[in-house]
Amino acid sequence: MKPVIVIPADEPVQIGDSPQLDRLREAAEVKLYRDRPASSEELVRRVQEADVMINSRGHVKWPAELLSQLPRLKMMSTCSIGTDSIDLQQATRQGVIVSNIPGRTAPVVAEHAFALMLALAKRTAFQTAELKAGRWTKRENMLLGGKTLGVIGTGAIGAATVRLARAIGMRVVAWTFHPTPQRAAELGVEFVELDELLSTSDVVSLHVRLTADSRHLIGREQLARMKPGALLVNTARGDVVDTQALIEALDSGHLGGAALDVFDVEPLPGDHPILRCEQVVLTPHAADQTPEGVELLNQGAVENVLAYLRGEPRNVVTPRPA
Repeated sequence: MKPVIVIPADEPVQIGDSPQLDRLREAAEVKLYRDRPASSEELVRRVQEADVMINSRGHVKWPAELLSQLPRLKMMSTCSIGTDSIDLQQATRQGVIVSNIPGRTAPVVAEHAFALMLALAKRTAFQTAELKAGRWTKRENMLLGGKTLGVIGTGAIGAATVRLARAIGMRVVAWTFHPTPQRAAELGVEFVELDELLSTSDVVSLHVRLTADSRHLIGREQLARMKPGALLVNTARGDVVDTQALIEALDSGHLGGAALDVFDVEPLPGDHPILRCEQVVLTPHAADQTPEGVELLNQGAVENVLAYLRGEPRNVVTPRPA
């Protein structure tokens, strides 16, 4: 009997129209649900008979109480780098292998982060809104060449962002949870303490995974340490930043602006207070959503599943079952 692979909710479409799924259909029975389930009970029902799950959308959450209802499940593959939608401790307790896709879309996401930085520095969203409202408003922009970029998190995306910033003549400093001289030499950057990075950078760009240690890594105290008029760019996860503290820093004029691709609530509700802030550039968690980026993620997710079916799990973020 072929193993059963379930994609429980693929809306907006991520993998549902990808030819990569044909590769899976040769080895397994594939069940694809395009719509979002109406309830947690419906979500669990869809995956009840799955041996393998592809969690194609991060808004589909798998806390412990839902995972514990899936005793047959043995493997989960995400269409993403991040795995914060899954309770990894519960997955480990159940012996469920979780695999992600590190590094494949780093150039795509870094390009988006760089575009957000440029848009914010040149105030393109603000000026567009002013012109649409019939106003010719003078507001100074920021020249990025010669300024200091502080990169928080120096994995593949952070490293690609460093290279892009250097190309326009920015000075780059960096912070990571585990700095080493070897990594500093590879990137050609100086690792500094977080407080120093915040107080000396004209732009701060976030590229850390969301973990217990990084949740609200940038809070009220850290925002206050940033230079007056500095810019914040977040393409990591919304909860890396204390959103209420960010809104206060923007409204007070202490920060010059924020560019966000990720939010504390997704999809972003129409009454979210960040939408009332003037100097913001916002995109809907779309940093890797180019045709090339989407297919790289789909390919990675499928190849992770095929490797597992061959008995050779890879990109595993949970300990392998004994």
